Amino acid sequence: MDGDGREALGRSRGGLTSKVHLLTDDRCRPLAWLTSPGQRGDSPMFIPLMQALNVARTGPGRPRTRPDRARGDKAYSSRANRVYLRKRGIKATIAQPDDQRANRRRLGRAGGRPPAFDREQYRRRNTVERCISKLKQHRDVATRYDKRDYIFHGTLATAAIVIWLRDLTKEPSDTA
Repeated sequence: MDGDGREALGRSRGGLTSKVHLLTDDRCRPLAWLTSPGQRGDSPMFIPLMQALNVARTGPGRPRTRPDRARGDKAYSSRANRVYLRKRGIKATIAQPDDQRANRRRLGRAGGRPPAFDREQYRRRNTVERCISKLKQHRDVATRYDKRDYIFHGTLATAAIVIWLRDLTKEPSDTA
């Protein structure tokens, strides 16, 4: 958000843009999202996005705020993000950029062990991209004519509700 918290628009060569940072489940349904100006990096938004996660339980009890696993691309590979996930006991599958890998090797034993990496889990990280594709099927999300962040947030919420309702009305055999 902006300094005053009202807009999440940023200047780029293409004009005013914004980014949607998204958490999804394995069935490409949105769980939590934040918006930021288009030139803002992905990694600084990771921890606030994880803190925004709040999933209701089917029975009684407090909502879940800790996922079983976090998958992400190289943009989310930072020491702060990995420490945050480790403290909360969340398994992480985040690729390491070549420069981080080279720095660790250059330091030798002092560089520490490489983070655990599960190739099979990493292949499933495209669920976020597929969820963004579903969100952008809604014209108002794809074009973003809303200037105020809270209005765009409501537009995203409406699109997310439609995605969830469509998924819940599918036959069990259709949800592969």
